[in-house]
Amino acid sequence: MQPQQHFSGPDQNGAVVCAQCGAPMPKEMRFCRACGNRLGEGPAEYTETVRLPNAQTATGVSATTPFYGAPMAQPDSSAVYYPRRRRMRGMTWLWVAIAIFFASGGGLSMLVKNVRNIPRTAATAVVNRSYVGVSPVKSADGGVTFNVVEPPDGPADKAGLVGGDIITSFDGYQVRTESEMMDLLRQTPVGKTVEVIYTRDGETKTTRLSTISSGDFNQLQRAYDTRPVGKGHLGFDDSDAERVPVPGTNIYGVQLNDVSQNGPADIAGIKAGDIVIEFGGVPIRTVAELTARDHRTIPYNTVKMVVMRGGQRVEIPVKLGKE
Repeated sequence: MQPQQHFSGPDQNGAVVCAQCGAPMPKEMRFCRACGNRLGEGPAEYTETVRLPNAQTATGVSATTPFYGAPMAQPDSSAVYYPRRRRMRGMTWLWVAIAIFFASGGGLSMLVKNVRNIPRTAATAVVNRSYVGVSPVKSADGGVTFNVVEPPDGPADKAGLVGGDIITSFDGYQVRTESEMMDLLRQTPVGKTVEVIYTRDGETKTTRLSTISSGDFNQLQRAYDTRPVGKGHLGFDDSDAERVPVPGTNIYGVQLNDVSQNGPADIAGIKAGDIVIEFGGVPIRTVAELTARDHRTIPYNTVKMVVMRGGQRVEIPVKLGKE
């Protein structure tokens, strides 16, 4: 009796066998692993079969191909197949994240390198302008002025300028405002010697100075700030001192309103209310200039101070202490 075409059933021993080829079949299977016969459909859609070991087909040929899994179906040429997308697992995402991190780090390094190699523009030129060693520059009547000349041995210091002077001309150009002075410093090449016309106590004076770079300026300032001998100490409260006109003259001086008791100035005979007009031979016209000249003096050296007291000019030698 021939087996049915599309159905399976038990053989003579009671085992379930394929009706197509007679191979043993587990009860739960809906298709034969040996021939690919599927219940209700037949073997037409299966062209490659993975058979059970030692299974006998209807023709008596042994199916000795080892069993690795379910049979592979014959693709239907009329159907449209969409490949299944492969999803990345946890470790894959980790490696992708690490790669992105290092790639972005390399890109950032290249960006920083490129920024460092950007050519200097007008914005960066401000940093590299010429320096003369006065601060702060501010507009004044007839020109620009400043409070102090520093650091020591800077261009302005060597040229004899002091705080309170009014610059009216720089390198042949008239100066009337702070912005004009800063423009000239940006335009002047570092190391150029220029003529400076200024006024002091109503008198016009002329001097010459050579500009320096920002690096040279900072080097002079560091050398002064870190000098081993330290800084001088006069003994007055500069927050209470003030710039005042000297009565009966056309000059300004610095009035000391608080002289430290038993300090160098007090011991030397300087009194509160005295107006300092000269310190070590240098005209004093601003509080900042007096403080700077005090600090730049070598400690324990003696300097001659000139003060106005009750309309009288008084010269007093003062042995400075150490700050």
